[in-house]
Amino acid sequence: MRVLVTGGAGFIGSNFIRLLLTSRQDVDVINFDKLTYAGNPESLSDLAENPRYTLAQGDIADAAAVEQVFQHKPDALVNFAAETHVDRSIEDASPFVRTNIMGTQCLLEAARRHKLPRFVHISTDEVYGSAPAGISFTEDTPLDPRSPYAASKASADHFVTAYANTYGVSAVILRCTNNYGPYQFPEKLIPLILANAREDKQLPIYGDGMQERDWLFVEDYCRAIALVLDKAEAGKIYNVSAGQPQPNLKIVRTILQYLGKPESLMKYVQDRPGHDRRYALDSSKLQRELGWKPQVSFEDGIRRTIDWYVNNAEWLAHARSGEYLKYYERHYVHRTETFRK
Repeated sequence: MRVLVTGGAGFIGSNFIRLLLTSRQDVDVINFDKLTYAGNPESLSDLAENPRYTLAQGDIADAAAVEQVFQHKPDALVNFAAETHVDRSIEDASPFVRTNIMGTQCLLEAARRHKLPRFVHISTDEVYGSAPAGISFTEDTPLDPRSPYAASKASADHFVTAYANTYGVSAVILRCTNNYGPYQFPEKLIPLILANAREDKQLPIYGDGMQERDWLFVEDYCRAIALVLDKAEAGKIYNVSAGQPQPNLKIVRTILQYLGKPESLMKYVQDRPGHDRRYALDSSKLQRELGWKPQVSFEDGIRRTIDWYVNNAEWLAHARSGEYLKYYERHYVHRTETFRK
């Protein structure tokens, strides 16, 4: 089985590729990534020489590049490629429109032309908007995105369902809560707080810090994606969640306590515009139909995450300094397929 993974040099994508290559000997992976600031090939450096792994640099919104990579005749596509940072979408939404909407449509068009057997689209819980207290959104909840990022992902979801309904593209959508774990780019909450705390720098806390998120360990999500890749019926939409909602403030305090750092490092700052107060998903459909459930508790997952960043200080330093951007040129540029117009 040949799996085309778009955005595979990112956080969840790299963890998913690692899962496939280490647990499935019958799978080859093509990692198609634009290698923007959030695409870090260093995250898969230990797998770079694996004969079942190919890194191909390219843009999912570039139709010619997408057509070229489809010449490898993939059996399935998992689309992680996206602009994901909400703050960046507030500053400038145009890259989110290009990648998240136009890029997804470009992939769908290639999937339609090539009659791709399986298209798995990675979405987000943010397409539903903020969940009222005591409510968990189901797959039937109307979409109500509140940020430019969420709006771009909701639009992409609609394109996926439209191509499934109109052209018969064998597509499945996954909407997941916040992930955490190894290899996450340090603009996100957990690695940012961890990195700053280790250097005794101030930790920015939006508003009162009581925004609630249902944190899922990335390996659990990757197992869900692999299960859907193999067994889900075309046209399905699944929520994926841990069922363990945590306020952001608790996450920060947990990291500080684990590292032995004082809470005086926390600095409350003005809240983000349009900041959703609470995300909560009901993932019982995925458990009922495919038998998935999370295996890693928050306590175990956050301990493993903190230990990983402490033990991989060089990776974190490269990610923060931009040194990882040179890694591709040093190790890949002469032997990796590059697809550009």
